[in-house]
Amino acid sequence: MSTCMTRRKTVTVLSIDGGGIKGLIPSTLLAFLESKLQDLDGPDARIADYFNIIAGTSTGGLITTMLTAPNKDNRPMYQAKDITTFYLDHCPKIFPQNRGKNLLTSIKSLVGAVMGPKYDGKYLRTLLSGLLGDLTLKDTLTNVLIPSFDIKYLQPVVFSTIDAKDHPLKNAKLSDTCVSTSAAPTYLPAHYFDVKDDEGRTRTFDLVDGGVAANNPTMMAISHINREMLRKGSDPMDAKRLLVLSLGTGTAKFEEKYNAATASKWGLINWVLHNGNTPLVDIFSDASSDMVDIHVSTLFQCIHAKHNYLRIQDDSLTGDEASVDIATEKNLMRLIEIGNALLKKPVSRVQLDTGRYEKPEVEEGTYEKALIDFAKRLSEVKKTEI
Repeated sequence: MSTCMTRRKTVTVLSIDGGGIKGLIPSTLLAFLESKLQDLDGPDARIADYFNIIAGTSTGGLITTMLTAPNKDNRPMYQAKDITTFYLDHCPKIFPQNRGKNLLTSIKSLVGAVMGPKYDGKYLRTLLSGLLGDLTLKDTLTNVLIPSFDIKYLQPVVFSTIDAKDHPLKNAKLSDTCVSTSAAPTYLPAHYFDVKDDEGRTRTFDLVDGGVAANNPTMMAISHINREMLRKGSDPMDAKRLLVLSLGTGTAKFEEKYNAATASKWGLINWVLHNGNTPLVDIFSDASSDMVDIHVSTLFQCIHAKHNYLRIQDDSLTGDEASVDIATEKNLMRLIEIGNALLKKPVSRVQLDTGRYEKPEVEEGTYEKALIDFAKRLSEVKKTEI
C-alpha cells in the first residue's frame, strides 16, 4: 500500500475469517471469483492482482498467504482453485481423526483435552516450513494483514507487509505467521519464535490464534488503511472509495448449540469442553465476527454505499459442518458442497436484533451474481489505476 494506495481512487480489500477446516467455504467462493476475473482479463489473472490488501485470520491467514506468497516466477504460489485441493490433502493430517469411537478413545480424548491441546501441530509446522521456506511478510505480492495474539503481553499482534517493510523486527517468516494465527486455544499449541534484524536486535513472540483478537479481520483492514493515510499526512479514507469483500467460514446460528439453563451449571471444564464442543472458543469467535460485520455494515449503509461492501456468510451449518476440525473425507466434501450451494443463495445482510442473515427488502440476486458483478468492478478498478 503506502504511496500507491494513498493515491488510488478506489482501495480494494479482501477479508477472510478464521474457522479451521471451514476455510473450504471461502476457498470455494474465491475459486469462483478468480475464474470470473480470468474470464475478464485472461488465464493469468490472480486474486492478488486485484486487492490492495488481503486480511486473513487463522485458516483465513493461511489462505491469504497461499494467495500472495510468490513462487519462483514471482507470481502467486497458488491459484484460488488449488486451495481446495490443498485442504483436502492436508487437513486430515493436521487434524487426525480417531478411527472408531469407544470408551478408551473417549477417555483418552477427555484426558488429552485437559492435559494439552487436542493436536500437536507438528504436521502443520513442518508443512508450512517446507512450503514457505525463508519467505517473509515483506515478500508478499500484495499487502497482507494477519492478526495473532501475544499471550505474554496480552495484546493483539498484527502482522502486515507494510510494517514488515518499515520495521525489520516485524518482518516475520510467513510460516511463523501462519502457525501463530492458526494456534487456536485447546486445538493447537501456542507458537514461540523470534525475529532478528541486521543489527543483531531480537524481538520475541508468544502467540495464539488471531481469532482471539479478530476472527473477522475486515474492520482491522479498514483501520490499517486509515492508519496509513494518516501516517502519509492524508485525510482518512472516504469509505465510498473502499471496495470490500468479506468472506465468512460459516456458523451454526440456527442449531442453537447451547442454552442458559444448561450453561448456568457449568464449571471451568464445561466452558472449555462440552459434548465435544468448545463453548468459549465458539462464543468469542462468533461474537467477534458478528460485531465486525455489524460495524462495517453500519458504516457503509450510513454513507449510502452498501454495495461497496459484500459479506458472504452461511449461518445455517449444523453438526459436523460447524466444527473446525472434523476432517473426515465426508465432512470436507460437505463443506465444498456448502460453498457451492452458497453461490446460489440470495444475497442476505446481517440483522442487528437476531445476528442472522436475512434477505433485504430490495432483493439483490444471488451471491453468484454478486461475485460476478464484484469481479467486473475489480477489473475496472485495476484497468483504471494502471
